[in-house]
Amino acid sequence: MAAPQREPFAPSKVIQTEYPLIDNDPHFTRVIGYARPSDYVHGLVAAAFGPGALLFMEKFSPSRVGKGGFAPAMRLAGAVGAVGGFLYFYQRSALRFYGATENSREIEMDMKEMVAKVKAGEPLYGESQLTPHMQGVAARQSRYSSLFMSIMPWFNFVNHNQHGVDTAKYYQQAERELEAERLAKV
Repeated sequence: MAAPQREPFAPSKVIQTEYPLIDNDPHFTRVIGYARPSDYVHGLVAAAFGPGALLFMEKFSPSRVGKGGFAPAMRLAGAVGAVGGFLYFYQRSALRFYGATENSREIEMDMKEMVAKVKAGEPLYGESQLTPHMQGVAARQSRYSSLFMSIMPWFNFVNHNQHGVDTAKYYQQAERELEAERLAKV
């Protein structure tokens, strides 16, 4: 019987940036959870721009669409604005994971979160119901996807272990903290 064919492992690419890479395929919940208040403000301003611009144009140059014609246009502008505002908010937060923008706060949050998982004996990036092959497929499909948010919104909803960073740093930090705790007790 012939040995089963193995798929070649393709290591994840790392884009050279000014700031350190935290994760090249962050999970949706991590991106939302690590968002800064400024991300929320920028997202809300972007969401309000569409309906605000439509209202401004209607005020200074009425469309005269008749009774009930302006309300559906405002609802559509509000829906498009809300989707656009969310995508802008999400992308601003995700770019920090890639190291594309200043991310010192997120680096600290990431280290604390991952070290806590190491100490608790949990998998770093969560447990997945998918096979390792399907986890790899999902990782390859969503890696650096936030860089193309304006072309094709794509999010990572899969837990997998292919994030483009050396996870040894989390285990080393956990060992240092556990050693410091042990010495403090003595």
